[in-house]
Amino acid sequence: MSDGVRRVLVAADKFKGSLTAVEVAAHVTAGLHAVAPRVAVESLPVADGGDGTVDAAVAAGFERRTARVAGPIGEPVEAAYALRDGTAVVEMAEASGLRHLPPGIFAPLTATTYGTGELLRAALDDGATTIVLGVGGSATTDGGAGMLSALGARLLDSDRVPVPPGGAALATLVSADLSGLDPRLADVEVVLASDVDNPLCGPTGAAAVYGPQKGATEEDVRLLDAALAHYAKVLGPRPARTRGAGAAGGIGYGALVGLNARFRPGIEVMLDVLGFEAALARADLVITGEGSLDAQTLHGKAPAGVAAAARAAGVPVVAVCGRLDLTPEQLAAAGITRAYSLSALEPDPTRSIALAAPLLRTLTTSLAADFLS
Repeated sequence: MSDGVRRVLVAADKFKGSLTAVEVAAHVTAGLHAVAPRVAVESLPVADGGDGTVDAAVAAGFERRTARVAGPIGEPVEAAYALRDGTAVVEMAEASGLRHLPPGIFAPLTATTYGTGELLRAALDDGATTIVLGVGGSATTDGGAGMLSALGARLLDSDRVPVPPGGAALATLVSADLSGLDPRLADVEVVLASDVDNPLCGPTGAAAVYGPQKGATEEDVRLLDAALAHYAKVLGPRPARTRGAGAAGGIGYGALVGLNARFRPGIEVMLDVLGFEAALARADLVITGEGSLDAQTLHGKAPAGVAAAARAAGVPVVAVCGRLDLTPEQLAAAGITRAYSLSALEPDPTRSIALAAPLLRTLTTSLAADFLS
């Protein structure tokens, strides 16, 4: 750099269960400045569409808005979305996420995405012309049926009454009328942002892969998969095989078939929305990371997306994480020069999570000594 000061871009995701992406950036910055006080650090917390997506957008300058909506089991919850210049970032977990269930309680057969539809409606009320629907962390396996119902669709059983909430009830679906969907959707671009590309049904579908995480037994999974297949037969089977249809309990399918959404990998969408390209142009080192760098990271998670974009621009990348389960060769193939893990300082997972903040600052001083001194 002409002024002799290194410029570092911190573009890391959350450390799930311990630190938000905003907190990660703050502690990394503190660690860097402890060793290299003159380094210019820019923070751009990132997310891949799941938990923390709205927080990342707000940190990048979006305005936080809130709405009172139905939670996954019908109780009211306060949900946030982000808005800037006609673009809304809606995180379905804010309305329909696992975090809204009582501790130890799951509702795999009956949890609904109705509140996500209400959150989308709130974004429309605020004048959004582009909606990024980030999906992940859901408590639901209803194929987005609740979301569509909240937006005006009529999903009816043989008695011409609306089917009950949840994925299991979709087995009773006889007809679907989407003509009543909010007319404003016709003039809005909806982008489905997800870090998974599963189809709706089958052995790699929403129920089989993600149902057990939401409390579904083997029998529940079979029931839900059959119900989703029937649902897709009524609404249209072709989108059910589209990439991302199975995301977040099948809400991807609902967005594709009902909202004319366009699927894009979540981290790619969020890097565009957050202005990553411009920030990257100002950096000569990028620090990324997440709670666990493992095989899943390589398949569309935030650090892989950050590293791919930085490598294309010729900017080196290092990573911080809670736990490291990738070889140096795997890291190099992903475009990450080196990774630093909290577990190297504190092997006990419970203590590592509890002490994540001071451990991360300490870890970053080592990184700064290696790359900035």
